This record gives sequence, structure tokens and C-alpha cells, in this order.
Amino acid sequence: MAFFASFAVKMPMWPVHTWLPDAHVQAPTAGSVILAGVLLKMGGYGFIRFSLPMFPEASAQFAWLIFALSMLAVVLTSLIALVQHDMKKLIAYSSVAHMAIVTVGLFAFNVQGLEGAMIVMLSHGLVSGALFLCVGVIYDRLHTREIDRYGGLSINMPKYALFFMLFTMASIGLPGTSGFVGEFLSLAGIYQVSSWVTLVCTTGIILGAAYMLYLYWRVAFGVQKNEDAAAMPDLDKREWLMLAPIAAAVLWMGIYPESFLAPMRQDIAALEARIARAAPEGDAKLAAGEPQPHAANAIQHGEAEGGH
Repeated sequence: MAFFASFAVKMPMWPVHTWLPDAHVQAPTAGSVILAGVLLKMGGYGFIRFSLPMFPEASAQFAWLIFALSMLAVVLTSLIALVQHDMKKLIAYSSVAHMAIVTVGLFAFNVQGLEGAMIVMLSHGLVSGALFLCVGVIYDRLHTREIDRYGGLSINMPKYALFFMLFTMASIGLPGTSGFVGEFLSLAGIYQVSSWVTLVCTTGIILGAAYMLYLYWRVAFGVQKNEDAAAMPDLDKREWLMLAPIAAAVLWMGIYPESFLAPMRQDIAALEARIARAAPEGDAKLAAGEPQPHAANAIQHGEAEGGH
């Protein structure tokens, strides 16, 4: 429980997540990028490196608690993100929802869940960091994070709007981006354990599309109500060179995820073998069926007729 409590705060898991939105709001852009891209992953690393291999039976015994807190995190923090007026707070609450997908994948006790959790952490580090950079780009120009102060930026900042759209779609989990691969694997892993947990966590994709598309619509589309926002210049060379490599990595991970899965496959297999004895029995009952005798006879009869 002590290990779990320490790593749960770092993830962060609901309800010990309240420090994260305030930390992101108070931090400069570089601090938010480091916090989202590196520091939050220390909680997931702790679960993978210490909690699961050292205490597999205890982890399985408290898996129901992990699933309950993760389901609450996915739904509640997504709903909270929907009503945010500060861009950084919205992205911070979305981070809590995405890291909840990581925890359910880790405690699925199977290869798909573990691989999915790893990919979600890698993807979230890129996408969330890039979203905070996108916020920093327009904050440097207008010195406000209030969503209502913007609008119609696709008119005067088309390059910025393109990058922002790509990272928004990756955060939602659009196929072809890094977000899709990790979430699909994590949900496939947890489906082997609990179809109900999978159902609730899948709502996070729908709610994620709601708050991220709502954010993008208010920032990039609509009428340009504020003259100072309408006069902002597009990305300069430094900003373009900062966002382009992240965009390439997001697309690379989404189109060819095997290049990221292959290096971790051996270590994940070793971890799965170590914790397999404590894996909880799932309610999905996924098992290959045995062929029926009459079906086998029909196949053999057809082969015999074909031979004649």
C-alpha cells in the first residue's frame, strides 16, 4: 500500500491528482513540458519496476481498487476538462484521464495491457508536451491562457492551426497517430480482465473527443472577436523547428508502432511471466473454441470428395 500510495500521487491517480492542474498553471511552458513529458511517467515506471514484480499477489488483490479509481478518473476529469476556461488546466485534466488508461493497462496483468500502457506513456509524453508548447506559442504573443480571448486563429496562423490540430487528434486517439495505438492495446488488455471496466474507460475516448475538439473549435475556428488575437503572427522558424520533430514522431508511432514495441517486447514478456501467477480471472472468457465433431467430419468428407 505504501508503494501504491507513492506512485499513485506521481501518476497522478484520482483523487490525489489535485496538485497537477495547479502545478501546470503556475509553471512556465518549459516546466509544463518537462512535467507532462517526463516526471508524470515516473509513477508508471514505479508500478512497472517495483509494485508489479515485487508484489504481484498484493497488486492483484488490490486491482479492483485501481480499476475503480481509474474509471472515476476517466469520467470525472474528462467532465471537468469540458468546463475549463484555462487551456493549461484543460490539458492538465486530460493528462489525468490518459494516465488512468495507463493504470488499467498495467494492472491487466497481460502483455497487451503492459505494452499499451508503455505506448500510452510514450505517446502522452510527446502529445501532451506538444500541446503545452502550442499553448506557450500563443501565450507568448497575447500573454493569456483564457480560451475566450482567442478564436479564428486558423485565418492568421494556419501553420499553427495545422500543428495544433494534429496534436489534438493524437490526444483524442485518431487512428494513424500515437494515441490510438496505446489506447487500443490498453483497452484490449483490460477487456481480457473486465468488460465493464473496458466499457467505462472507453467513454474516455468519447469525452476526450468532446473536450479537445471543443477546445480546438474555440481557439482555431469561429469569428475573430479580438483584434489583438487576429493580429498575431504565424509560427516563426524556431517554433516550427520545435513542433515539427514532435509531429513526425507522433505520426511515426501511429503508422509504424512496431519500431517502438519491438525493443520493449522482451522485457515485457519477462515481467508478464513473473506476474502471470497472480493474474486475476477475467469475465470476458476469451478462449479458442474446440471444433465440433460434425464440422470436422464435414471438412474431412469435403477433402475426400475433392480427392476423388
